[in-house]
Amino acid sequence: MNDREAFEAAQKALLAWGVTAKPRLIKNRENIVFQAEGPDGSKVALRLHRPGYQSADAIRSELWWSEALVEAGIIVPQAIRTDAGDILATGGPRVASMLTWLDGEPLGEGDVPLAMPAAEQEALHAALGAELARLHNASDAMDMGDDFTRETMDIEALLGEQPSWGRFWENPSLTADESALLLEARAKVREVLEAHAEGGDWGLIHGDALRENVLVQGHAVRLIDFDDGVFGFRMHELGIAMAQNFDQPNRDALGRALLRGYGSERVLPENAEALLEAFMLVRGLASCGWAIGRYDDDHPAMRQYAERALAIARRWLG
Repeated sequence: MNDREAFEAAQKALLAWGVTAKPRLIKNRENIVFQAEGPDGSKVALRLHRPGYQSADAIRSELWWSEALVEAGIIVPQAIRTDAGDILATGGPRVASMLTWLDGEPLGEGDVPLAMPAAEQEALHAALGAELARLHNASDAMDMGDDFTRETMDIEALLGEQPSWGRFWENPSLTADESALLLEARAKVREVLEAHAEGGDWGLIHGDALRENVLVQGHAVRLIDFDDGVFGFRMHELGIAMAQNFDQPNRDALGRALLRGYGSERVLPENAEALLEAFMLVRGLASCGWAIGRYDDDHPAMRQYAERALAIARRWLG
């Protein structure tokens, strides 16, 4: 859907909330996101959901989860109901949802070194770790009901023969030797995950706590974009949060800060530092597969995701 089509779809979707003011496009990627005016005139986010990714039931579950988090004291965007009292608008070319707007600046962006002083980087990563732990604590206390549905990101979904995000070792930009390296990393990290799975912390995770989805508000951080929320390993959550730091010169210090913050709110496994490295690798591999089908084979991004996976794998394998 190009920008013009997205704008027309957004205007149609907004009618479900009784809104006629023109929205402003924020991003046209997986989900298309607009800044818009809500029914009460406040600033809101309008999402046009990517077809074929999340079912309507899964989106409803995500929005219920967000509302429950707010009730538990976690500051996250929450759904605004349509004039008909629903949390989704389904009459247009894409399912749409409207969310409260959170102010703040993103922690950073992928493939761009963090610009703030090192001490501030560490403080914000500690804050992020604590916020993720609070999210996990609140999620564990919820009564989700039988109709709550989100994907399960278990070992097979991450590293099986048909990973949820694609067969990363078949990324078309890889050489035969590079593909073999990723397969070696896959086999060895699977052993780590299997050992961890026997008693590892498991439950709902945000699943995409990358820099763009972490808003900085002074010394606090807030999470947005719960679209990738799944049932998964809690240490995977932390590995995802570290994935864009793979080439930061202070990545080890950032990892320790993230774990320190998390550990201030929730118990960590004894081998947390090793698991953080393993799950950072898992995210790198998954992203290498995610690019397949989203970009042409010769698109620079295809190779970019492959090189990230290779760099993380080489370091992890030693």
